[in-house]
Amino acid sequence: MSNPTDPTVPQIVYSCVSKRVIDGELFIRQHVIDYIISGSSMVYFGNKAQTYNAGDFRFAVKNRLSKFVKQPPDGGEYRSVSICIDQDTLLEMSAPYQRSIAASRPYDNVFLLQPNTLFRNYMDSLAPYLENSQQITGELLKTKIKEAVLIFLGANPDLKHLLFDFSEPGKIDLEAFMEEHYQYDGDLQHFAYLTGRSVSTFKRDFEKIYHTTPGKWLIQKKLEAAHLLLKQKKMKPTEVFLEVGFNDYSHFSTAFKKQFGAAPSMV
Repeated sequence: MSNPTDPTVPQIVYSCVSKRVIDGELFIRQHVIDYIISGSSMVYFGNKAQTYNAGDFRFAVKNRLSKFVKQPPDGGEYRSVSICIDQDTLLEMSAPYQRSIAASRPYDNVFLLQPNTLFRNYMDSLAPYLENSQQITGELLKTKIKEAVLIFLGANPDLKHLLFDFSEPGKIDLEAFMEEHYQYDGDLQHFAYLTGRSVSTFKRDFEKIYHTTPGKWLIQKKLEAAHLLLKQKKMKPTEVFLEVGFNDYSHFSTAFKKQFGAAPSMV
């Protein structure tokens, strides 16, 4: 789950890392079923923080922003398998569920799935491919993704409200969204899409609220957050730039010095 995924491309991804990995705030573009084999993973969204451990199956909802931290066990590796469910496959499977897609309650960005003995058998069937670096492709890939959907629906029937809802994000409070997600390192199209707007409408609404451009406001907001972390929490500059949403330290350092008159290391 370290990279956003194209909503039209099916994937089954095996992740294996030996060091702690922090993924900045990610825009997940398709539903993902994730099984943690070893280690633990923390997820941050809104004002929530949740930890998932080895043996957990979790569901990440598409079109949401969350931050993921992968933590390997002592002396070991963080390992997981992610089933990325493409929209074309879901459209093919949707006919029996079309009458009951309205969600009866709000869903967290990421949440635990109820266990089922078939889950383990399904993961065991993937192991020969994933552990030997063999990619699952073509009709076999689509078949395995459909199998995952059916197995997980069997134990979690409410998933149909998420899986077979093909509506676009609705228009939401832009100011509240930006104040929460300014650390997201996405482009203007993503911000517009996630707030239920066209790019031109997003720019117009943003100007009314902040009286500046999104690009200038985002840099200013990230730098202010970085200054706070450096001064009050005594974090290292090499940690802070990722924390606040920059993806290049040189860019961060130059912008910080221009804004505050001193390098991040001097705060």
